[in-house]
Amino acid sequence: MNNYLKPELSGELRSISVLGLAHVGDAVFELMVRTWLCINGTSTAKQLHGGTVAFVSAKAQAEAAERMLPILSEEEKNIYKRGRNAHANTVPRGSTYEEYHIATGVETLFGHLYLSGKSDRLSELFEMVIGVSLNDADLNAPQYSK
Repeated sequence: MNNYLKPELSGELRSISVLGLAHVGDAVFELMVRTWLCINGTSTAKQLHGGTVAFVSAKAQAEAAERMLPILSEEEKNIYKRGRNAHANTVPRGSTYEEYHIATGVETLFGHLYLSGKSDRLSELFEMVIGVSLNDADLNAPQYSK
């Protein structure tokens, strides 16, 4: 039986498309944000939703990439670049074409790390790019309570 919460698909990863990795990475990134918000005391549904939306947006992920890129290994940079360069037909409103592609790169890397079973590295990157900004965020501020 497969353990879908702790996958280790190192060999099979080559058969998953870049956008497939981004699809998984998007969910992993959002789950990590939601978990962080709950663990750190965000309690109302409005705060949880607002905090999640604020940090899972393409713009926020593009900002996260700036902090993450300097510490990536060559392999991780290559995975990120494959995702960033993937062809997407649409761009969500509220983000630029560039932000969306950068965010897709971040999601691709998170998907790859998750499916490879590299949870320690995934957590390290998450804490670096999101933990720092969330620690300083006031989730009760109007911009987070949409």
